[in-house]
Amino acid sequence: MISRVAVVPHPPLLVPELVAGAVPETASVRAASLAAARDLADRDRDWTAVAVDPSGPRTLTDSAGSFRGFGVDVPVSLSARPSSVDPSLPLPALVAGWLREHAGARSVRVHLVPPDLPLADCISFGSQLTGNALLVLGDGSHRHGERAVGRPDDRAGPFDEDVRAALAAADVAALKALDAGLADELGASGRAAWQVLAGVPGPWRCTRSEFLAPFGVGYHVAVWEA
Repeated sequence: MISRVAVVPHPPLLVPELVAGAVPETASVRAASLAAARDLADRDRDWTAVAVDPSGPRTLTDSAGSFRGFGVDVPVSLSARPSSVDPSLPLPALVAGWLREHAGARSVRVHLVPPDLPLADCISFGSQLTGNALLVLGDGSHRHGERAVGRPDDRAGPFDEDVRAALAAADVAALKALDAGLADELGASGRAAWQVLAGVPGPWRCTRSEFLAPFGVGYHVAVWEA
């Protein structure tokens, strides 16, 4: 039964080698994400993870890969002794492996779900997840302000505030209420992963919560305890 959850983003900027120069905003996102991952490793060194990727649904485990496709050959693995190398590991799995290594976990089994997974399927999937420690990877809107990756959109602030408030309150009903269509318009790729979390049996309380939006992208970090 899952008893601790860490919610983190999965941008390449978490990896220092992929960031040119010392950018304080980058360091803040990295520090918050690593703190949450270490909280998770303190509970269990073997993780279950869920993230969104167009290649889902599929499950990745015991593989090694690299951030070479993002500019620098930084090797990572999903377990301490990977049995295979997958040069096409998607970004969420690469970040899960990087966090595993830097948080001191032994393994992470990554479940990828498609971006358009309906709410009912998200809830059903979450209810079936096993393990003791769950890593939830997902980014918020990329349309915050003039530095936005996508076109700036005034709806990005209220949307990510709703996500932030839901995570800070461990409010699964509020996560279920997130609008999938709006999330897609705002580039909030974490929507399906957060709604999978809403299906994991609770009740929950939040012990860590932070929201950062460097470079116009919203990044949510939270830790939940059963």
